[in-house]
Amino acid sequence: MNLPIQCPSCGDTLHVKSLLCEHCGTEVSGNYLLPPIARLSPEKQHFLLQFILCSGSLKEMAALRKLSYPTVRNMLDDIIAELKSFQ
Repeated sequence: MNLPIQCPSCGDTLHVKSLLCEHCGTEVSGNYLLPPIARLSPEKQHFLLQFILCSGSLKEMAALRKLSYPTVRNMLDDIIAELKSFQ
């Protein structure tokens, strides 16, 4: 199951309220914003994982996804723009 990133009620960005250690039961509570990559959709996170595993080669990504190089470049540009919007 993927980590939810948007409120199912209003669509706003979710924050993390607590973290739990399953080993000792320690719980840390607060109001933590998810890291930028975790705020991307699961599809975009998967794209980035593939991109990293392809050593950042857009040519390899295009072959892997059976898409044109410009299409893959545009997908990466969209992710970059979204990550910049989180700053």
